[in-house]
Amino acid sequence: MTDLTLYHNPRCSKSRSALELLEARGLAPTIVRYLDTPPDAATLKTLLDKLGLSARQLLRTGEDEYKALELADSSLSDSALIDAMVAHPNLIERPILVNGDKAIIGRPPENVLEIL
Repeated sequence: MTDLTLYHNPRCSKSRSALELLEARGLAPTIVRYLDTPPDAATLKTLLDKLGLSARQLLRTGEDEYKALELADSSLSDSALIDAMVAHPNLIERPILVNGDKAIIGRPPENVLEIL
């Protein structure tokens, strides 16, 4: 069986639903509670590569930090946005399921099934 990793926030209903979908299929992903153990910049870059997204596309724009840090500024580099997500992991969209060299954001939660 392939190793699955779920970047998970147990307080998020979408994240809980994605985990339930996986468990209902008998899958037990490694859980990374990314708010407790935030990914470093290298890990985020790897996740972005697997997701096929830019750093901006991984940002949660509704968070207070997004506004406070003025992250809507289009002149900010991916590196600056990654640094912001490392310092404020609640800015990272969730949940993220990683399966080998692929990853997907579980919004809606059913998306996680696409890379199994």
